[in-house]
Amino acid sequence: MSEFQNIGLIGRTESESAVVSLKRLMTFLERNGYSVVLEENTADAVPKHDCRVSSKDRLGELCDLVIVVGGDGSLLAAARALAKFSVPILGINRGRLGFLTDITPDQVESKVGEVLSGKYMAESRFLLDMSVTRDGRCIGRGTALNDVVLHPGEFIRMIEFDLYIDGQFVYSQRSDGLIISTPTGSTAYALSGGGPIMHPKLDAIVLVPLNPHTLSSRPIVVEGSSEFKLIVSESNSAKPYVTCDGHDQVNTEPGDIIRVHKKPHRLTLIHPINHNFYETCRSKLGWYKD
Repeated sequence: MSEFQNIGLIGRTESESAVVSLKRLMTFLERNGYSVVLEENTADAVPKHDCRVSSKDRLGELCDLVIVVGGDGSLLAAARALAKFSVPILGINRGRLGFLTDITPDQVESKVGEVLSGKYMAESRFLLDMSVTRDGRCIGRGTALNDVVLHPGEFIRMIEFDLYIDGQFVYSQRSDGLIISTPTGSTAYALSGGGPIMHPKLDAIVLVPLNPHTLSSRPIVVEGSSEFKLIVSESNSAKPYVTCDGHDQVNTEPGDIIRVHKKPHRLTLIHPINHNFYETCRSKLGWYKD
């Protein structure tokens, strides 16, 4: 008997191809006797079903496994909502790159079947917690699997901030902002900003400056247990934004304090048994030769 009996499904409902794969997956699961629980927005995209329906948050309480049908963005959103429940997540790629959603649409029955029969790899990924404090009062929070980003927001202009790591002053910087990235996020925005690719098993965080106004400012890799404090400079005319995985946006003001640290809850990401991080990099980043 499979360790996964109650299967939660989250789909990228605005994508017709994702809905097609979602229906195919539902048929496969129900035919094989699994109990399917649909996330409430996903349920709206597949009318005339007999499945239980749940909010995204409650899926973590009801399910042994959650399968996301969509792109990496869909999986990131699921991870932020479900990490506190320790429910493992499996991804079927209906997006573009698919670094996290690594089962292709034509492998739905074969690869999902293997996972449900116990043939899979489990990977633990850590997330980041972010908070913004103004005059001693918290005005916003967020969670990120990929990255926390300080950026100018609506206007293209340099911003100034002070960075502290574990209470030690690092620098005052003028730049377009800063990316604070987990190993999971190192192949996302941080990579396009010139940051290093980090293996998912590393307990490390990389800080990548965005277009710094000095040639000597380079990415820094630090311990995963590090705690970061950014103080938005009083000299800023702009009001920078802080975003988590491109969501949970908080508009800051001069003098605000941004704190970032590792989240106590971790995400368990499920892969097919033959998953290979380096092969994923080769295929997704175009390392192979024709």
